[in-house]
Amino acid sequence: MSRSRSDQVAASGDPLRPSDHADTAAAVDSDVQQPALGVVGWLRWGWRQLTSMRTALVLLLLLAIAAVPGSIVPQRSADPNGVTQYFVDNPDLAPVLDTLQLFDVYTSAWFSAIYILLFISLIGCVIPRTKHHLKALQARPPRTPARLTRLDVHRESLVELAGDPSAGSGSEAAEASIALAAAQLKKAGYRVERYDQGATLSVSAERGYARETGNLVFHTALIGVLLSVGIGGGFTYTGQTVIVEGRTFVNTMLDYTTFNPGRFVDPEALAPFSMTLDSFDVTYQPPGAAGGGQAGDFAANLTTQFPGEDPQEGVVRVNHPLEIAGDRVYLMGNGYAPTIVVRNADGDVVYNESVPFLPQDTNMVSLGVIKIPDGMPEQLGLVGFFYPTAAPLTTGALTSSYPALVYPTLTLDVYEGDLGIDDGTPRSVYTLDTGDMTKLTGRETDGASIELRPGEWMSLPDGLGTIEFVDESSSDAAVEAGSDAAQSQNYGGSVKRFVSLSIHRDAAAPWVLGFAILALLGLLSALFVPRRRMWVKATPSGHTLKIEYAGLARGEDPTLRSAVDQFAQQHGDALETELRRPTPA
Repeated sequence: MSRSRSDQVAASGDPLRPSDHADTAAAVDSDVQQPALGVVGWLRWGWRQLTSMRTALVLLLLLAIAAVPGSIVPQRSADPNGVTQYFVDNPDLAPVLDTLQLFDVYTSAWFSAIYILLFISLIGCVIPRTKHHLKALQARPPRTPARLTRLDVHRESLVELAGDPSAGSGSEAAEASIALAAAQLKKAGYRVERYDQGATLSVSAERGYARETGNLVFHTALIGVLLSVGIGGGFTYTGQTVIVEGRTFVNTMLDYTTFNPGRFVDPEALAPFSMTLDSFDVTYQPPGAAGGGQAGDFAANLTTQFPGEDPQEGVVRVNHPLEIAGDRVYLMGNGYAPTIVVRNADGDVVYNESVPFLPQDTNMVSLGVIKIPDGMPEQLGLVGFFYPTAAPLTTGALTSSYPALVYPTLTLDVYEGDLGIDDGTPRSVYTLDTGDMTKLTGRETDGASIELRPGEWMSLPDGLGTIEFVDESSSDAAVEAGSDAAQSQNYGGSVKRFVSLSIHRDAAAPWVLGFAILALLGLLSALFVPRRRMWVKATPSGHTLKIEYAGLARGEDPTLRSAVDQFAQQHGDALETELRRPTPA
């Protein structure tokens, strides 16, 4: 038995709401059981959430944020020496950052997880939308609405007809009007379709599919960028090397200081070329001038050569790499490389090398390490500082007041003992482990630190031999003779320079650039191509012809009203000319 209206009102307690309304207490208290999703249902729900465009945008933002630490903290793949120095400078913080994989951001588990989820999300978004878009491209424009006046953008015009309406002039004018509108809309890039109903004739037009096409191209290009970076990274390698003036680097694993290959790189199949550092040119602002001591320009002059070919000259500058067989050579750093000759007590040369000293400040105060494993009663290690323009401090220590060679000075402390290299453990050439060594000169010893200028030599402590700071601007005969060399008063070429080069091959770069340009074009299309629909309807009535124009935007389109008004004006002018044209006999 059905309940009366009064019974329902009495049960609900609300005269405006029946008792069986969804918001009443009876309805809320009723036992409504939701169906259980189950494993498949939850998986389907999770997939829909992951492949939504909102999730893809969030993941893209997270990927950009996750890449920020890679530009703040040195990365092992690009700057292994910087990572080592970071551990030295921050012994407490560095292990924590290393645990969080912040020194390997772009290969870390958390960065890879965001990367892979974004890749899956974009594919899950693009494929269904592409299918839907292809169907939309093949579909006909929608049927003309029965009442165009209900649309926000609507305009009407009345055209006076000449002649007797019973003779069919009204239907002919309507046909001419709609045919002309269809031609104009098609010329403007619309897809058109005629929809006639009795005496009322109409044309439906639609344009702007390039907007969705651009949107899909943009997201597909993003997938291409991700694929290029992911796959192309496997064919990419980066290596660092240090070359002293006059020395030659050969593109083999033996000559690299560090080498970080992708998983698909064959280290035995590198391009067979060599590079010789002929000279390193640098200019500094003169002392006393604005910005005195600042470097104006760096230029590493190289000679490159392939087997069986003539040598070629090249220059590497900051932000201006040198292209060699698909590799790019970047200038990463530079410094001084004093040539040191060490002789034992018998006068035999046990060490003769140009040692790169690493700059510690803008005035090129540089730190260097010398290791002598053989030729002495025990292994020797020397730790020293090089000052291009030595100047004393109030404490008695030395510093450099200018980065160029004005008064170059080298100070060294000598250690004797075990260098820790005989057990095969890799050791950095720029650090000296003094744990098993005895300090012979410098602070906390009876001997003063060794202090040399170009062309000078001194005796090592305990009669171990001699050490000489070679003046490169003087004759090489002095080095062989081992005698006192006269100090040159012009130190411009007395000390060799070195450069730190990064040799990089990025197989993904052309693909990334191509997809990035494609993404930009797609984005521009998605932002600036309006998607809209337009209708023109002609209805004859007696001696008049009623023409209606209407438009509908698919999305944000602030120019829709002006576009409809402009088309109505153009169509009206063309129709007036068409109707005035005399009918051929």
